[in-house]
Amino acid sequence: MKLTLNRALCRVTLALSLAGVAGMAGVAIAPATAATLPNKTLVFCSEGSPAGFDPAQYTTSVEFSSSGHAVFDQLIEFERGSTKIVPGLAESWDISPDNLQYTFHLRHGVKFHTTAYFKPTRDFDADDVVFTFDRVLNPENAFHKAYPVSYPYFTDMGLNKNIAKVEKLDPYTVRLTLNSINAPLLQDLAMPFASIQSAEYAGQLLKAGHASDINLQPIGTGPFIFRSYVKDATIRYDGNPDYWAPGAVKVSKLIFSITPDASVRLQKLKQNECQVMAYPKPADIETIKADSNLQLPSQVGFNEGYLAYNMDHKPLDKVEVRQALDMAINKAAIIQSVYQGAGQAAVNPMPPTEWSYDKDLKGAPYDPVKAKALLAKAGFPNGFEITLWAMPVQRPYNPNARLMAEMIQSDWAKIGVKATITTYEWGEYIKRAQAGDHDAMLIGWTGDNGDPDNWLGVLLGCDAVKGSNYSKFCYKPFEDLIVQARQTTDVAKRTKLYTQAQEIFNQQLPFSPIAHSTVYQPISKNVTDFKIDPFGPTILTGVGLK
Repeated sequence: MKLTLNRALCRVTLALSLAGVAGMAGVAIAPATAATLPNKTLVFCSEGSPAGFDPAQYTTSVEFSSSGHAVFDQLIEFERGSTKIVPGLAESWDISPDNLQYTFHLRHGVKFHTTAYFKPTRDFDADDVVFTFDRVLNPENAFHKAYPVSYPYFTDMGLNKNIAKVEKLDPYTVRLTLNSINAPLLQDLAMPFASIQSAEYAGQLLKAGHASDINLQPIGTGPFIFRSYVKDATIRYDGNPDYWAPGAVKVSKLIFSITPDASVRLQKLKQNECQVMAYPKPADIETIKADSNLQLPSQVGFNEGYLAYNMDHKPLDKVEVRQALDMAINKAAIIQSVYQGAGQAAVNPMPPTEWSYDKDLKGAPYDPVKAKALLAKAGFPNGFEITLWAMPVQRPYNPNARLMAEMIQSDWAKIGVKATITTYEWGEYIKRAQAGDHDAMLIGWTGDNGDPDNWLGVLLGCDAVKGSNYSKFCYKPFEDLIVQARQTTDVAKRTKLYTQAQEIFNQQLPFSPIAHSTVYQPISKNVTDFKIDPFGPTILTGVGLK
C-alpha cells in the first residue's frame, strides 16, 4: 500500500485507493431520518463468544465482528469488502504540512443508540471523539481510573506514546496531534479498536459507579443496536432505524448464534437456522459447493497461521532451539492434512499479498536430523519438555488447531522434545498468552489495515510484548527498522526498511510461519449483498435477505 501525504494543509476530495493515501474529504451524506426496516431476521452462526463489547480492549475478529462493526462506527472506515478508506463519522479531514496534525470535520445529525439502559439527550459530536481517545491515552482520565483496563492495539502500535493530544476545536471539529509522523495513521483509525464511544453514556456509568458496563452493555452509533448477550449462546441486536448511512441496514433483527463446532454450524446453515456461518471445515468445501441452497464466496486470505515461541521462557530464548523446533515441523504434511488444499506455505511474517513482502527469503527445509543436531549444539542432546498451546476455536488462518498441535507434537517427539498440548476458552487463551503464560502457542493474524506495520510492528514490536507480540520478541536492530519505517511516508524507503526487518526475522525466528489460507464464506442462497471482509471480521452491514 503506497502512502503519500500532502505537503500543504489541504482538503482533498474523496479519491483514495491502495495506490495513494493522504488527507481526504468525502461528500457529506445527509443525516438519515428514521427508516422503516424490512421485517426480517438475519442469523449468523459465529464461531466463538466475545470476551466483551468494548472494541478498544480487544484485537480479535470475534470482538470486532460482534461490536466493532455491528454496534460502533469509527471516524474513518474501510469501504465494505475493500482495503480502501472512506469517510465515517468524520466526513472529511485535513493534514498539516508537517504531517503531525490531523483535523477531522465531523458528521452532523448522527444519533447514539437508545436502549433500556441508556437514552441519549444529544447527537454525536466532538466531545465523544475527545472522550474516546482521552480515556485510552490519559491515565488521569476519570473513566480510565474507574475502569483501568489495557488497550492492546493502542499500545501495540505505539499510539499511546505517539498521540500527543486530541482537542476539540468546535462542536464538530477535532484535532489530533502526533509527536512523530505515523504513516499508517488513517488506516489505523479505521480499525474497530478506534470505535467512537458516547461521552454522555460514559458519564452516566461513571456517576452510577458502573464504569465496567461499557464492556457489557455497549452504546454506539453503528448499524445495529445491542439488546442482549447470553454467553456461549446468543447475541441479539435490533437494526438501527436512525443509522446515518441510508440503506445500509437491511434487516430489523440480527442474531449471533454462537456455535463453536464447524459441523454444527454447517447443519444449522443447511436447515436455515442461520443464513451466514463462519469458517467451514476444509473437508466440507466441496459439499457446500454442491448444495443448491447455499452460496460459497471465497477469496485469497490476507492472513497467516503461525507458531509463536515465548522467548522469555528458556530454552526458547536460544535461536538454535527455535530453529531446531521449526526445522522439525513437517509443514507440508500440516498444509495437506489441516488446510486440505485451501492453504499455502508461509515463509515471512506477513502474506505475499502485502506490499514490501520479501519474495527472496526462503524458510528452512524440513530436516529432523539437522534439527536434532542443532538441539545438541544448543545443549539439549536429549531434548526437553514444553507446553504447546492449541486454540479452542477455528480461525481463518487455522481451521483445526488441535490437529495441527498433535502433528507438531509428533514431529517434535522425533527429536526428543516432549510437548504437552494445552488449551483454554478463547478469551482466556488470549489473556494468558498476553501475560506470557505459554511456552509455544498456535495463533495467527489477519491483517487489519493493509499496512506492513500491522504485521511487523503489532506482532513483533517492543511496544506489543504485552499485547499481540506473543513471542515477546524485542530486538533492537529489528525495532529500529520498523520505527524508522513508521516515521517516513516515502514508500521506497519503507519497503527497504521492511525488507531488512524480514531478513532479521528470518535469522532470529521468533515464530514459525505455517500457512496462509483461503477464506471461504458459506451463506444461504437467500442472502443478498454479502461481501467478505479482507481483514477477517464478518460484517453484516448492508446484508439483506430475499
